[in-house]
Amino acid sequence: MFQQPRLFPWRTVGGNLGFALARHGVPRSQRPGRIAELLDRVGLPGMGGRRTWELSGGQQQRVALARALAAEPELLLMEEPFAALDALTRERLQEEVRSLAGRLGTTVLFVTHSVEEAVLLGSRVLVMAAGPGRVVADLPVPLPRDPATDVAGLRASPEFARLRGRLARELRPG
Repeated sequence: MFQQPRLFPWRTVGGNLGFALARHGVPRSQRPGRIAELLDRVGLPGMGGRRTWELSGGQQQRVALARALAAEPELLLMEEPFAALDALTRERLQEEVRSLAGRLGTTVLFVTHSVEEAVLLGSRVLVMAAGPGRVVADLPVPLPRDPATDVAGLRASPEFARLRGRLARELRPG
């Protein structure tokens, strides 16, 4: 999943998801039910008939996430998927990814430049050097991973602030 949703603009939301399901061998008769299930998972029930250009940026990213989940991956690579979103939509989608990963058991490799996002979503954070891709720090994030965790309370916790500060210090040169 990338910074931009990369949806097919000539297809409906359901058509985008149906394409992914077809590519993964889901029989045509099962696709409508799976599309409805995927849209429910990402908080867009009943949106299958909408055109992609009718959706907000956050809704388009949710469709892109649903399309990625259509393959039922064990590993999901997300390369700054929320970078272009407004702060409130970004927070909502962070919480959704955190919850979905916990419920589905999917491992998420999340690339971000946001210290807060790394601490919130990661169970482990690797800090990369600016030069050739090498790891300069490997920090465990021992925060609760339970999907039912109160994320707002977690963001406000002293442990979250401590981890965010530690990661920010690791990013400072010298």
